[in-house]
Amino acid sequence: MSAIIFDGKKVAAEIRLEVKSEIEELVKERGRAPGLAVILVGNDPASELYVNNKKKACKEVGINSFVHKLTAGIEERKVIALIDELNEREDVDGILVQLPLPQDINEARAIMRVRPEKDVDGFHPLNLGRLFAGVPNFVACTPLGAMELLKRYRIQIEGKNCVVVGRSIIVGRPIVSLLLAENGTVTICHSRSANLSEICRRADILVAALGKPRFITADMVKPGAVVVDVGTNRLPDGKFAGDVDFLPVAEEAGAVTPVPGGIGPMTIAMLMKNCLKAFKDKVEN
Repeated sequence: MSAIIFDGKKVAAEIRLEVKSEIEELVKERGRAPGLAVILVGNDPASELYVNNKKKACKEVGINSFVHKLTAGIEERKVIALIDELNEREDVDGILVQLPLPQDINEARAIMRVRPEKDVDGFHPLNLGRLFAGVPNFVACTPLGAMELLKRYRIQIEGKNCVVVGRSIIVGRPIVSLLLAENGTVTICHSRSANLSEICRRADILVAALGKPRFITADMVKPGAVVVDVGTNRLPDGKFAGDVDFLPVAEEAGAVTPVPGGIGPMTIAMLMKNCLKAFKDKVEN
């Protein structure tokens, strides 16, 4: 294995320490800590794991966490009513609606109900629009975490050919905007793109974010390229795999993010930063 393996766990721990230090100072000045409310509907094991990890991170950095666990059969109007209540609470600075929601609850309506200034997930159309317009406020935590990891490893983006495989509003499209803001030359494609392997092989920075385990193979990677694996896919044996066929790709790439231990920890670290930002925006304005 010749590639540099990005240590997302280590960098995320550094970020959490930075957030904790800043929160300690703000508590002395303002008399309270930031508050993050999480809404979890149903009992999806992956969602429960993510929420527990977020709760642990909040405790570590000094953010007050309020987890609202609702039964899978709850009516949409009650979820909306809870969001409205949390929008009004002064001790809640950030609101996160854990996705996916059950099929009988409209995700778009739930996300849009969260006030943009409390949308620490960065999914509200207003925050997405600000990002695409080049004046971001809150940015989705996963693409933000990927960019932060590249920056902390001093990966040059300006002038590089960047290929993003995946077009979701959660990762693919936001990371395109972030790469463009750093003066990368960006191509966005997906599983139905013609000549996908050829496009990927031209990438100096390749971002895999399409949700298909081990989809990106070594023959799709330019020698020495930086490969960012955003995928987290549960396999039949219960283990996790990314969107990148890790071991063969690591022989070809110059640097690669592992799964687990790459972008996942960074996502939660950036959620902590977004929650801190929401708190500061409120108390300083």
